[in-house]
Amino acid sequence: MTTATQESALLDQVADGLFIGGEWVAAEDGRTFEVRDPATGDVIKTIADASPADGIRALDAAVAAQDAWAATAPRERGEILRRAFDTLMERADDFALLMTLEMGKPLAEARGEVKYGGEFLRWFSEEAVRITGRYGWNPEGTGRIVVAQRPVGPSYFITPWNFPLAMATRKIAPALAAGCTVVVKPAALTPLTTIAFVQLLEEVGLPKGVVNVVTTTSSSRVSGPIIADPRLRKLSFTGSTEVGRKLIEQSAQGILRTSMELGGNAPFVVFEDADLDKAVEGAMVAKFRNIGQACTAANRFIVHEAVASEFAKRVTDRVQAMRVGRGTEDGVHIGPLIDQDAVASTHELVTDAVDKGATVLAGGAPIDGAGSFYAPTVLHDVAADARLLREEIFGPVLGITTFADEDEAVRLANATEYGLISYVFTQDLARGHRMIDRLDTGMMGLNTGLVSNAAAPFGGVKQSGIGREGGFEGIHEFLDTKYTLIPA
Repeated sequence: MTTATQESALLDQVADGLFIGGEWVAAEDGRTFEVRDPATGDVIKTIADASPADGIRALDAAVAAQDAWAATAPRERGEILRRAFDTLMERADDFALLMTLEMGKPLAEARGEVKYGGEFLRWFSEEAVRITGRYGWNPEGTGRIVVAQRPVGPSYFITPWNFPLAMATRKIAPALAAGCTVVVKPAALTPLTTIAFVQLLEEVGLPKGVVNVVTTTSSSRVSGPIIADPRLRKLSFTGSTEVGRKLIEQSAQGILRTSMELGGNAPFVVFEDADLDKAVEGAMVAKFRNIGQACTAANRFIVHEAVASEFAKRVTDRVQAMRVGRGTEDGVHIGPLIDQDAVASTHELVTDAVDKGATVLAGGAPIDGAGSFYAPTVLHDVAADARLLREEIFGPVLGITTFADEDEAVRLANATEYGLISYVFTQDLARGHRMIDRLDTGMMGLNTGLVSNAAAPFGGVKQSGIGREGGFEGIHEFLDTKYTLIPA
């Protein structure tokens, strides 16, 4: 449990301006907006609301710093990221509390995000010095081939509200390691963690203009001119497929390099031979982590008919034992959804499923009172035409449908335009390997409900995105390949 004094002192340390060219400045027109605690609805901070002109000023600063940053020794770039990692770990409790205050997740989960987000700083601090090329004769013997990797250039990042630290570090760290400068626009619902992180970068010695932050309630108005500017060379976005599609269209005018981590509709497949203890544990993590507000959240629980009733009973028992409350309170498992719109959209999906025959085993309704809370929910016998099997839920709702054999399980799992992640529980190793090949997703958890790791490539197929973040692959999203021929 935290005190109001602790929370107020922490919030006072967070800057309230835009970060442009190494300076904290007010918005050009003086506009501001309020950030609220979703658990109470109270205003916790008022910060600058950038205009389109402010966005271009931030891009100006990134462009001005690009050549010098690209010429900075890889070791020095890596050392800055390593100092950022060390400092973040020293202040893990402060960053966790800040995330809980603006986003709502329980403190224990926020601490986990600090650790996860920090790993991108450590990983890419090590990758900065491993950018390589190649040198050798061409097959004809008439010259030597030199292949080099060079920074893409100024990059623009649009980050989501649900993981305000990890989504910032996952984009910023590889860009800095590669030698790219950055403009980042955090979500208006949760901008404070990104601001605090950039303050940390400033403190550990990041040169002026290398990272710039514009906070705004007018995302499209600010982003449009930046994306249209011919000096921008890279766009990275995490968010909905609908918005990502529009950004891809805009970026096509400048032939920008793009990375898009978009919507998900993850299947969670439980075969008849699964270890149900592991499957239930995996379900609790894959569904209810971050209050269900994750693109990797299990969306469709596809359970073999022989074990569906037992699986439903076990997860219902676990869900009914969950404590709902403000994330700063001791023992809370489920915090608030991000706002009342999220509560309404979640309840629409539950109502639709119930109207089409689903049985409510737990929850099933918003929770009255302050804040935007929705009761953790279990639905059984969800009909094939229910909206929650087609749409990303983004809330604490676990819906179960059944299958009879492996082919049907694969058909149901792949019956979506999305392809971010899948989860499979089986004790048959051969079947597990078949699922790796048969499920159309960019990632898969085999007998686990948590797969994200800084050392692994994160991303999807189909309409779940383009490109990869993390892993060896992550830094290459920020590098161009240049080939030179030297005649013999």
